[in-house]
Amino acid sequence: MSEFDELLLIVEKLRVECPWDKEQTHESLAKHLIEESYELIDAISKLDATQESFDELKGELGDVLLQIFLHSKIAEEKEFFNMSDVMKSLREKLIKRHPHIFEDKQLE
Repeated sequence: MSEFDELLLIVEKLRVECPWDKEQTHESLAKHLIEESYELIDAISKLDATQESFDELKGELGDVLLQIFLHSKIAEEKEFFNMSDVMKSLREKLIKRHPHIFEDKQLE
């Protein structure tokens, strides 16, 4: 099983079995996304050549990623979209914004 699939299953299990995770909504999670984003920015600002600073960055990136997984799972439960749809949307956006890479177009 891939790391991605394992994370999907963990978030699904949390949404079913954890009282705190189960009661969360997009609205209730918004403040946590802001907080985690600030913590990520703080970790970036403290980056140096040490493994510890990069471990901190890795942890904060994971915390932001968890927010994305949770929001996607909540949307999936409401039958709007799922994490795969988010990734497909991002893939399409990246390709569209980079025709000089993915198509035979020249930048000016």
